[in-house]
Amino acid sequence: MSGRIIAIASGKGGVGKTWLSISLSQALAREGERVLLVDGDFGLANADVQLGLDPRRDLADVLTGRCTVAEAAVAHAAGFDVLPGRSGSGALAALDGAGMNRLLVALDEARMGWPLVVLDLGAGLDPSVRRLAASAETLLVVATDEPTSLTDAYAVLKLHRRDAPGADARLVVNQAQDRTSGERTWATLNRACEGFLGAGVALAGVIRRDAKVPESIRRQTPLLTRHPGSTAAQDVEALARGLLALA
Repeated sequence: MSGRIIAIASGKGGVGKTWLSISLSQALAREGERVLLVDGDFGLANADVQLGLDPRRDLADVLTGRCTVAEAAVAHAAGFDVLPGRSGSGALAALDGAGMNRLLVALDEARMGWPLVVLDLGAGLDPSVRRLAASAETLLVVATDEPTSLTDAYAVLKLHRRDAPGADARLVVNQAQDRTSGERTWATLNRACEGFLGAGVALAGVIRRDAKVPESIRRQTPLLTRHPGSTAAQDVEALARGLLALA
């Protein structure tokens, strides 16, 4: 039985997409799931940096046939595995059609080895990002309350509905002042989707702003390890439970 891919995207950078990918992977693992985090942020991969890893192999090695996904994956002490990307790799940042096909084959390989694959996508609307998003069972679009972030999140959702009609796409509001303000941010985007796309977008979760988050990133330690009782950690755990309930 093949696993499920949860892809995490954003219209713009700086909204906490990679941090959420890491934290969600750990939260899912704490729920008893075997999880592989794939850093698919071509050219700007940094999940390994946030986790303090020094990998010998990475996604580029998989795509060139030097190793398998299982051989490149690194077990992290937080309970999940990581397939690192390669920061600054022109080869990954400019995949041609054949390269994209090899990447999709690698993701299928990951599905066979892990019940849950969390795919950290690059920010923006690049065709390669869109194709990877369309391959996932669930797409989480991360946004903050900034108007530019909401506009870009809307663009991601619009194109995703064109690329993968009927696919499951949900919004995660990050860095919210509180839960109520996060729900208001979602409601603003939901109204736009209803009015212009013909259907709203489900709210997957609200992650409240928490000073423990940047501190844990500086320490290169997952939030749920360093500050398991923090508000953001609680919110990510609630997000994980909600996603597992969808299966």
